[in-house]
Amino acid sequence: MADQPVPYMERTRLYYRALGYESDYVWPAFADVPFARLQKPLARSTIALLTTASPPDRGNVDSSGVRHVWSGLVADPPERPFTDNVAWDKESTHTRDRGSYLPIEVATALAGEGVFAGLAAHFHGIPTEYSQRKTLDVDAPQVLARLRADGADAAILSPL
Repeated sequence: MADQPVPYMERTRLYYRALGYESDYVWPAFADVPFARLQKPLARSTIALLTTASPPDRGNVDSSGVRHVWSGLVADPPERPFTDNVAWDKESTHTRDRGSYLPIEVATALAGEGVFAGLAAHFHGIPTEYSQRKTLDVDAPQVLARLRADGADAAILSPL
């Protein structure tokens, strides 16, 4: 049994049903993959970090409860972003290790070793939404604009 793959998608369906969702999650699929090759070598590229955590003050939530893209300075990251709003098995794991979902220190060390040129000045938080439409039409263009404004050549997504 230990050498069998974890049935992640089926476990996720069952988990969301147990949470009371009436419809199964529809996994996104793309006919054209929305990624591109690097335009220059990784060692000369500026990397941005993306996370699905919320800011500690939950300042990315508007009065109607909708979460928005947020950004923070890599030089002054929050000690512990807010993660309690995301559903996961909180008995088996935790989010006390910021580096597991916002790996600024590790990325800085890799840049120091010459793996890539450096980090963009800002990291960016992407809301975890159950709306593919909002993700594609609202959040993704905002993140792309912020990455371009920071001069990022590539991004690393570290989801919770």
